[in-house]
Amino acid sequence: MEKKVLLETSARHVHVCRETLDILFGEGYELTKKKDLSQPGQFACEERIQVIGEKGSFPAVSILGPIRPNDQVELSASDARSIGVKAPVRESGDIAGSGACKLVGPKGEVEISEGVIIAKRHIHMTPADAEAYGLSDKQVVSVKIDSAERSLVFGDVVVRVSEKFSLAMHIDTDESNAVMAAPGTYGIILD
Repeated sequence: MEKKVLLETSARHVHVCRETLDILFGEGYELTKKKDLSQPGQFACEERIQVIGEKGSFPAVSILGPIRPNDQVELSASDARSIGVKAPVRESGDIAGSGACKLVGPKGEVEISEGVIIAKRHIHMTPADAEAYGLSDKQVVSVKIDSAERSLVFGDVVVRVSEKFSLAMHIDTDESNAVMAAPGTYGIILD
């Protein structure tokens, strides 16, 4: 059985906690949904903030909702280098000892001492998907992407299994550009 998975590009974005949202946009502010994302309950917001590193900044980075327990900034390796942030490759949520930056919104700014990561490439799947593909949570796999002139195999892809997920592989913009990925690109999970 061919283990196909939709490839999705995750561009730079920010997740914020309640306290940070209040500082950046004002006490009690609520995020404005722009569009739903492929993962159930996740959405892109209308709100954008500035992310500042030691060497530069990005003036309008999207916030993704809903609010999270901790602030997290996800950049590509090229993004992190360009603004002077030391960001480790990590799974989402694993922010201890990660990069620092400043977040600036219309009402205030926040210095985060950790929370900037380069997201480890991963595949979201339901338990039913995992069973059908013979995979398990936290398993590390490789995924082959066929492209007109830039085919490659991504190694070190973490499988993440939850009832809350929808089957899709997430890579950052550096990785997406490496294979010239377009909407509707699929990969094949290798054993």
